[in-house]
Amino acid sequence: MKKRQMAVCFALATLIILVGCGGAAKYPNYYTLHIQPPVDPPAQEGVRTSLAVREFRSPTYLRQGAIVYKTSPEQIGFYNYHRWAVDPREFLTNAVADNLRASGNFSHVKLYDGRSDIDYVLSGRLEKLEELDYGGGVKVEVAISAQMTNLATGAQVWTNAVSEVGTVDKRDVPTVVAELNRTMDRASEKLLTPVPSLVAAKGK
Repeated sequence: MKKRQMAVCFALATLIILVGCGGAAKYPNYYTLHIQPPVDPPAQEGVRTSLAVREFRSPTYLRQGAIVYKTSPEQIGFYNYHRWAVDPREFLTNAVADNLRASGNFSHVKLYDGRSDIDYVLSGRLEKLEELDYGGGVKVEVAISAQMTNLATGAQVWTNAVSEVGTVDKRDVPTVVAELNRTMDRASEKLLTPVPSLVAAKGK
């Protein structure tokens, strides 16, 4: 009996220690991407070209929700408790569509829905969206590529790829996210320069 009581007491003590070590449940922090909204220019006359933007693709590891960091060019890590609130592909797709719509160089810009009632389709890929923890200091990198295709002929009429790197002054996740936003803003602006005028000038 005495041995059984000691065993029960030991089990209860172990359980209390385990519960104490576990502490309160930890919940993830969520972050959003944002860039400066485009400014609508004066409307252009005689614009007839329509465009659809297909959802951007990305490597699988950028679709898992966690904010990504690299400790070397080959090694990828994930912040377990710091995640994107919105899929970065969805954010970039909408941002690109908004910028092309605001350019005034297309009669209509929409998200691609598989229909053939448009002249051009823009497809793209978010290549990189990550923190870099090697090579001295902390940096971030955003890389995007895109191409535009004439839907009627299948001909590729434009392509571009950009990569932007930003420096992080303070190594914490909110600061990293803020720099990712600034770097994404620069990258998306460079990506679309000068897409609209080159394509719209060709008409149908």
